[in-house]
Amino acid sequence: MSERRYAIIAGDGIGVEVTREALAVVRAACAVEGASPVLDELPYGAEHFLSTGETLPAGSFDRFRTYDAVFMGAFGDPRVPDMRHARDILLGTRFALDLYANVRPIRCLDDRLCPLRDYRAEDIDMVVFRENTEGLYVGVGGILKKDTPDEIAIQEEVNTRKGVERIVRAAFEFAQADGRHRVIMADKSNAMRFGHDLWQRCFREIAAEYPALESGHYYIDALAMEMIRDPRRLDVVVTNNLFGDIITDLGASLQGGLGMAASANVHPGRTSMFEPVHGSAPDIAGRDLANPFGAMLTAALMLRHTGLAKAGERIEHAVLDAVRSGACTRDIGGTLGTRAAGDAVVRRLEGDRS
Repeated sequence: MSERRYAIIAGDGIGVEVTREALAVVRAACAVEGASPVLDELPYGAEHFLSTGETLPAGSFDRFRTYDAVFMGAFGDPRVPDMRHARDILLGTRFALDLYANVRPIRCLDDRLCPLRDYRAEDIDMVVFRENTEGLYVGVGGILKKDTPDEIAIQEEVNTRKGVERIVRAAFEFAQADGRHRVIMADKSNAMRFGHDLWQRCFREIAAEYPALESGHYYIDALAMEMIRDPRRLDVVVTNNLFGDIITDLGASLQGGLGMAASANVHPGRTSMFEPVHGSAPDIAGRDLANPFGAMLTAALMLRHTGLAKAGERIEHAVLDAVRSGACTRDIGGTLGTRAAGDAVVRRLEGDRS
């Protein structure tokens, strides 16, 4: 088995704590499979920025491309109020590596974590494909007459045929490969007539290439309602950058909160980046309260993506067993701290070796 190399950037706040536990389960799961990945821990984050004045050294993105994948913990520190380091590291990596597909599995692991009356954990199992390099987050716009009564702020949305086609196709390819049945596209074409007309046309054209898969459309507000009203109807969802950002956090509430949410930032065939989505949570940093399971499930996605699928599956099964056994942190009904919850998963993985 060829050696896998991963760049690890724990970042700030609870990112340091949850990354520590994620790396422990990666080592344990890979050991069971006879793999010894290289986990290259890099020091970038608020501490590095405050002590050196640099967010990332020159050439960092080229260096990232030499790894099989990059794992990032979380970024954000009140000592850096403009969050420039987070922007440069996190968003910089997404754009520099052209990681156009943000993939967010939304799966509930236990009935007690499901907040919807009359639904069970098994009813919540969808994957959202969010376009990750276009839309409203590209920073096109400006402010005129700032701090005057006549101030004008303009924020432009960018949609390209290339960008829309490739994220829609990625959603269909995933659905086909994963044995799923339906792909939904969400937009606001009834109000955003130009950019989202492009989404409509691209989606119809690409859907026709996958006749074995059902396809459908929701306006984004109707999709948000459907996620709460009947999540069983949703399988694979593809949408733009802003809408995907919003509905995936709504989805996290269906799986036990942001502490359970994993994500991948992917360009197939290239170095991709993986991050839990809960943020740095400085108010609980260093208090052994953070839920490490989202980081572990993110690490499992990373292993699956880089050819260590069995190790990734082992992590997922171990986390599932820990959740259902109550060996977890307080936010999802347990009594354990961050480190003890991590140890509980490692013990389950080490048990696989006996």
